[in-house]
Amino acid sequence: MPRPENLTTLCYLERGDSYLMMHRVSKKNDINKDKWIGVGGHFEEGESPEECIKREILEETGYDIPMEEIRYRAVITFISDRGDYELMSLFTAKAPEGEPIPCSEGVYEWVAKEKVPSLNIWEGDKLFFKELDRSQDFFFMKLHYDMEDNLTEAVLNGKKL
Repeated sequence: MPRPENLTTLCYLERGDSYLMMHRVSKKNDINKDKWIGVGGHFEEGESPEECIKREILEETGYDIPMEEIRYRAVITFISDRGDYELMSLFTAKAPEGEPIPCSEGVYEWVAKEKVPSLNIWEGDKLFFKELDRSQDFFFMKLHYDMEDNLTEAVLNGKKL
């Protein structure tokens, strides 16, 4: 059974043709150091994925998005040869008006969706961005990384990519 520290959420907040991306430059000992990611974090004890992402969005951006406006899009399994295991619930939501509050984990920027793949993002993230754009259907993805954080395997809905 996954422990809460292995359960995470991630949401890509959308405004027009852009995503709110966080450049992770502030935290020390951060697996995402210098990467661009969305909003999210680890489950707290007793939380559902939806409760976790709603709380994380509010804490990290100040946006209080109603639960019914947050779309559950995918479950992503991350496995690393370093021994890491993470089960991530992936969401999207329309961002409300106004700019996000400052976040201690990084710097926010609205990035045009077509430019996101050219940012310093994880190789597997490029694959799930492609699927988010391609289809509105819920999907499952498994991403396996080696000791040097190179993507060695990607599986979408049970089929190797």
